[in-house]
Amino acid sequence: MSKPLDFYYSPTPNGWKISIMLEECNLPYKTILMDLKKGDQFTSNFLRISPGNRMPAIIDYDTDIPTTIFESGAILLYLADKTKKFIPSSKIGRKQVIEWLFWQVGNLGPMAGQHSHFWNYAPELEKNSYAAVRYAEEYDRCFEVLERQLEGRHYIVDEYSIADIICWPWILIAKSMGRSLDSFPNVANWRLRIKERPAVRKGVDLMRKKKD
Repeated sequence: MSKPLDFYYSPTPNGWKISIMLEECNLPYKTILMDLKKGDQFTSNFLRISPGNRMPAIIDYDTDIPTTIFESGAILLYLADKTKKFIPSSKIGRKQVIEWLFWQVGNLGPMAGQHSHFWNYAPELEKNSYAAVRYAEEYDRCFEVLERQLEGRHYIVDEYSIADIICWPWILIAKSMGRSLDSFPNVANWRLRIKERPAVRKGVDLMRKKKD
């Protein structure tokens, strides 16, 4: 790539998915730090890029016309196809990675995100409500799914891929949201294995000093 991507980012698990991928692929990019508390995601300029007012999003200028991509799963698949990295070349391998990509955006991400809301932001009276308990239990159920899949494997689909990149950030913060990985040794070991990757550390630490 000759032209840097624009990367609309905030330091959250969803933002880390893309910062990690950009670092893993060694792609040039310009970070546009978004203040979600101030409502940067609702500006008319950003809504033209991400109609659902959700970060992350990117603009790729290394195309005939600037290409906008929103939704973390779509961005990861786009970048994997663009760079030919972190996605298998075989039809079966690609199919498996895409299955886990969809599993994350349909299961792990929403359940972890809703649990995060109740854990971090809900009024005290709601923290042990039926909804709060249900989301916590569904988050744990996702650990069980990953635990089975990681049995005998170092990564979700044998080799490190966007399936790992998209799932890992929501597992990274599990302990900080009161969920234990003690009963899920495969998941705990996988979490640590990925955390040791230099590009992953750079992605998670992106803009931290500026934010502070």
